[in-house]
Amino acid sequence: MTLPSQAAIVVIGGGIIGCSTAYHLARDHKADVVLLEQGKLTSGSTWHAAGLVGQLRSSASITRVLKYSVELYKGLEAETGLATGWKMTGCLRLATNADRWTEYKRLATTAKSFGMDMQLLSPDEVKRMWPLLETGDLVGASWLPTDGQASPSDITQSLAKGARMHGAKLFEDVRVTGFEMKDGRIAAVKTSRGDIACDKVVNCAGQWARQVGAMAGINVPLQPVKHQYIITEKIDGLATDAPTIRDPDRRTYFKEEVGGLVMGGYEPNPQAWATGLPGDDVPNDWEFRLFDDDYDHFEQHMSQAIARVPALETVGVKQMINGPESFTPDGNFILGTAPECANMFVGAGFNAFGIASGGGAGWVLAQWVVDGEAPLDLWVVDIRRFSNLHRDRQWVCDRTLEAYGKHYTTGFPHEEYASGRPRIVSPLYERLKQQRAVFGSKLGWERPNWFAPLGVEPQDIYSMGRQNWFAAVGDEHRHVRDKVGIFDQSSFAKYELTGPDALKALDWICANDVSKPVGRLTYTQLLNTRGGIEADLTVARLAEEKFYIVTGTGFRTHDSSWISDHISEGLDARLVDVTEDFGTLSLMGPRARDVLSVATGADVSNAGFPFGHVREIAIAGHTVRALRVTYVGELGWELHVPIAATGEVFDALMAAGEKHDIRPVGYRALESLRLEKGYRAWGSDITPNDTPQEAGLGWAVKLRKNTDFVGRRALEKTSGAALKKRFAGFTVEDPEIVLLGRETILRNGEPVGYLSSGGYGYTLGRNIGYGYVRNADGVSDDFLASGDYELVVAMERTQANIHLEPMYDPAGARVKA
Repeated sequence: MTLPSQAAIVVIGGGIIGCSTAYHLARDHKADVVLLEQGKLTSGSTWHAAGLVGQLRSSASITRVLKYSVELYKGLEAETGLATGWKMTGCLRLATNADRWTEYKRLATTAKSFGMDMQLLSPDEVKRMWPLLETGDLVGASWLPTDGQASPSDITQSLAKGARMHGAKLFEDVRVTGFEMKDGRIAAVKTSRGDIACDKVVNCAGQWARQVGAMAGINVPLQPVKHQYIITEKIDGLATDAPTIRDPDRRTYFKEEVGGLVMGGYEPNPQAWATGLPGDDVPNDWEFRLFDDDYDHFEQHMSQAIARVPALETVGVKQMINGPESFTPDGNFILGTAPECANMFVGAGFNAFGIASGGGAGWVLAQWVVDGEAPLDLWVVDIRRFSNLHRDRQWVCDRTLEAYGKHYTTGFPHEEYASGRPRIVSPLYERLKQQRAVFGSKLGWERPNWFAPLGVEPQDIYSMGRQNWFAAVGDEHRHVRDKVGIFDQSSFAKYELTGPDALKALDWICANDVSKPVGRLTYTQLLNTRGGIEADLTVARLAEEKFYIVTGTGFRTHDSSWISDHISEGLDARLVDVTEDFGTLSLMGPRARDVLSVATGADVSNAGFPFGHVREIAIAGHTVRALRVTYVGELGWELHVPIAATGEVFDALMAAGEKHDIRPVGYRALESLRLEKGYRAWGSDITPNDTPQEAGLGWAVKLRKNTDFVGRRALEKTSGAALKKRFAGFTVEDPEIVLLGRETILRNGEPVGYLSSGGYGYTLGRNIGYGYVRNADGVSDDFLASGDYELVVAMERTQANIHLEPMYDPAGARVKA
């Protein structure tokens, strides 16, 4: 078959992700698609994958993606006539300690929240299902009957055949050598057999995705890691339908294969390969190749596996597989539009979940390519969650190895990574460290999570219950409510949009009305074409043609990319990232005005500086951009300070606030304060799956103005119709309960949703959770108010009260004091 000179879409990579994407582009969208594989199909990492297919993740959308994979694999053989090796064996996850058992009880609750039936079994029940297991040390196990296993090569070949059946063209032995760029976009793919002009490119090149992306200036932060497993001879007594076993406390997994076992694991001391540092790239000719067997390194798994399955001690080993798998710095795979190039899409870095994810990832990625936006809330895997930090190959390698080592460790709430820190610090880092700050990390920034009192060790001690910072954070929380606190929020992402058409650009991009006078703020969402919330941020008008935009630390790349991509063609408006130009000090609490009035000569009275305004004021001889806004529900200002002056301004505020008992406060207190006030958090409470009306934010949408904006048509289509889900708050009196999110909401004993976020409100003295209540016939005020509510927390039901208004200061008097 002759290589075409043009195609609408070129998919690079013939592993399971590339073939699945091509299949769905052809089947669902009738796209003109060409797939290029530099070697043979499956020859990179797919062919040697272990083939485990699990479904449950902490994200409802990613769980949906994996559930789709299972449904696809069930029927693919009937469609294409090629076997896939799919077997629905179910999966047992073993627990040997109380923390792991609590994790599984929470996991089982999450499963039910997401519509899956995960059961908890006793050691005796496990033994009956898997007689060859040693179960004496077990507390129990979780059981998900719909998980399974498959043959990676067979499934990929079946997807490839399906893609061809639907009109896709697949080419082997064609290497991509570069791209022809025009106006920042890919105009053509250069290959070893000629160029292909195209509209869009999908980079599914697996362990080569990093190198393929670099040809177009795109960063794909993945790291190949050596992963080993063995395949044994037949084992007497092992059933061919034996469930897959995950034994995370021993860091191992097992699956039946031809009467024997596949056994591998995730060690705490993994080995990187091809780091991307100079001279250390993945070789182009790494086709159907493996590393030498490394039994010395594998011994740590072998000894643990024999203790669990004693039959392994005497059975023969047919083969050891030691091959590279692509992992990422946070353990989540990479999908979506590359922020550096609007017509390159990426599907890579699957962290050994490629077979489980392959069907569903190809499904959503194909929709993303065609529509230009994600079809679901895919934030946790969106490539735009990364930043320029992730261009540092050594940092990516170090963090990825840590993430690999955590693959099977207990997932404690609020756990932080340790590698590559500190990386980015604010000018206050040393000052706050001396005040016993315990830092967390967000997109490379060190941020104070809490401050340890004397007598309390300044470090996190993780547990499944109340953690060691609980009381200290309560003190910080109450200090802000009663007095005044100062938060270092210098990590906020900040942009300036300037130009004659800046307002016109924002009118189209923002759901709320930003056409306010100079000196005013606007809280607004940015919507997708479905009306879902893509961003949640503040816009300050500094001049007629200048706007200052502030958003969350982790959304820096995502939000700037979204704004830039949606500035209408032909408009004279320019977005500049100024994050590192400004530090941010948030002065919050009922005494905030008392402190600020001493630190500045500006009029900060309610009349002189009302809520929702921005002013330039002087503090310690420096010009400060002051925004009267709050995320804690108290009187306060965000003070945006020239970065070099942050320390001096902080010192001046601390001196001015000494008689008012000012103190620094961390992000964990910020979280509890915002929960009490009912402020939404993007990525959990509000997502691309949720509309402003569903989220209770309809007041922030300019539907009454005759101004078009992204998502308006979708909102108008549903205007006046009964909402099928609505955001609500819940409180639980039981002090022993710990709410984290994903707990099931029961109304009159029936599941109606799950929590999107949870925590503790120290002013209220109660546990607080938020989530969407769903009902196919509509969710009215009467429906919400008339039910009796419970939350399912770690498989235990507990009474809950519903709240439709903010739990703290519902009238907003304190904010506007």
